[in-house]
Amino acid sequence: MPSMTKPLIFLLCLVVTGECRRHGNRVRRWTGTVDTQKHGTSLTKKPPDVTKSRKMKTEHLLKVDDHDFTMRPAFGGPAIPVGVDVQVESLDSISEVDMDFTMTLYLRHYWKDERLSFTSSTNKSMTFDGRLVKKIWVPDVFFVHSKRSFIHDTTTDNIMLRVFPDGHVLYSLRVTVTAACNMDFSRFPLDSQTCSLELESYAYTDEDLMLYWKSGDESLSTDDRISLSQFLIQKFHTTSRLAFYSSTGWYNRLYINFTLRRHIFFFLLQTYFPATLMVMLSWVSFWIDRRAVPARVSLGITTVLTMSTIITGVNASMPRVSYIKAVDIYLWDRRERKIRERARSQSLPCTCGISQTRTMTMLDGTYSEADTNSLAGYTEEPMVPEEEQEELHDVSDKPEHMVVHLSVSSESTATKKKKSLRALNIIQNTHAIDKYSRMIFPGSYIFFNLIYWSVYC
Repeated sequence: MPSMTKPLIFLLCLVVTGECRRHGNRVRRWTGTVDTQKHGTSLTKKPPDVTKSRKMKTEHLLKVDDHDFTMRPAFGGPAIPVGVDVQVESLDSISEVDMDFTMTLYLRHYWKDERLSFTSSTNKSMTFDGRLVKKIWVPDVFFVHSKRSFIHDTTTDNIMLRVFPDGHVLYSLRVTVTAACNMDFSRFPLDSQTCSLELESYAYTDEDLMLYWKSGDESLSTDDRISLSQFLIQKFHTTSRLAFYSSTGWYNRLYINFTLRRHIFFFLLQTYFPATLMVMLSWVSFWIDRRAVPARVSLGITTVLTMSTIITGVNASMPRVSYIKAVDIYLWDRRERKIRERARSQSLPCTCGISQTRTMTMLDGTYSEADTNSLAGYTEEPMVPEEEQEELHDVSDKPEHMVVHLSVSSESTATKKKKSLRALNIIQNTHAIDKYSRMIFPGSYIFFNLIYWSVYC
């Protein structure tokens, strides 16, 4: 029995070994078929896109290290065309005092640099941030007449660079610029202002760089929500021309022009309407009794001081220009008229409650014309002896009787008497001046407004 066990175990091992070899051959035949299919598939598959390869660096792909990018494309050849388009994001402020404006915009440049061309089967572009801009050539465009400008850097530099396989480049950046604007305030506040933002290459003349609007007037786009508190934006448009510098030559210059019209409603409420009320208030003095001189003078002074305050407030927000503005014509005309009215009120005689029938006694001597003019409201009587004057002084129950001692020169009595009579006649008819002024001043004010608004509106 033990002798039979060993041969059986040996046969069993041979069978197992044979089955293992047969199974291994099957696995190799199946694997070989799959390998053949994979090999066949790889022959017909498209080559991988190098732009999607993560192993290749940008510098190697664009061959940045193989070229000198300190020189412009096609250096020594014809001028390189650089197209520009602008999207205005906001018009932040307009300053009349500093004569400038602040604008935020997207500035885009388009040009072709064959040194940046690369191979791509899908013809797709590659987009980079501002770090690559420092390694390649970009146009040196700057803002003419700018006071301040900066590129936004939150949360990183707002710069985009897009390169196409054929070498075309799109360079975009977000900029805020404060530029000068020559304003004319001769019609302020009924004025319109036209300002321009000018772009130009700093180093390259028109022989090296041709700066142009990429799509004409369509190269400038604006946000419809742009608005200003004091101005109405009427229109944006683009122009271009050549600028000449005597020391360097001709340069291409691009213009972004926009026209602003000032809102008048604010100034109607803050300037014109209060001034009109002050003018109408000054007319009240024509209805005040001419003997109430303090009331008439106080009213005139009040209106003059109020107009001076309005003028000071308007000029505080304006530059110190050397010419007359439209608002100055309106306000200063009103102020000068109030000064004349106040002077006229102060020149009216103060009768102080004394009747027009009072008696004036004149003695020998001399007197001046000013003294004669001050005698308004008194009647003349012959000279009275000193004895009778004492009796007149004792009459205290007759307030309507008054004695004035003057000296009259015998050699010019007739001449002085004529002048005094004329003065008395004019002063006694001051109520007629008020009567005519009630019609003349309002009428002249209405006529002035008709002329003023027809000229400046």
